[in-house]
Amino acid sequence: MTVIVLIAAPDGLRGHLTRWMVEVHAGVFVGNPSRRIRDRLWELLATRIGDGQAVLIEPAPNEQGWAVRTAGRDRWRPVDFEGLILSARERR
Repeated sequence: MTVIVLIAAPDGLRGHLTRWMVEVHAGVFVGNPSRRIRDRLWELLATRIGDGQAVLIEPAPNEQGWAVRTAGRDRWRPVDFEGLILSARERR
């Protein structure tokens, strides 16, 4: 299963995602796209997110069983802490 969360996304991105996934709440998309489709969706999101934020959670062969990608401004960043993926925010 793949989960994508969009915050303050430009017009059109949410509509584009509904072609491949189900929007279960405003800006939260869930689905099971193939790896190829997931990678292409992420390329589109990462290049068009602008001042918004995007988070993608996808299956991965690791201890937690998932991996995370982030794009946009003022975002939490995934950090590997002894094999566990945690979220960190840079200090200002």
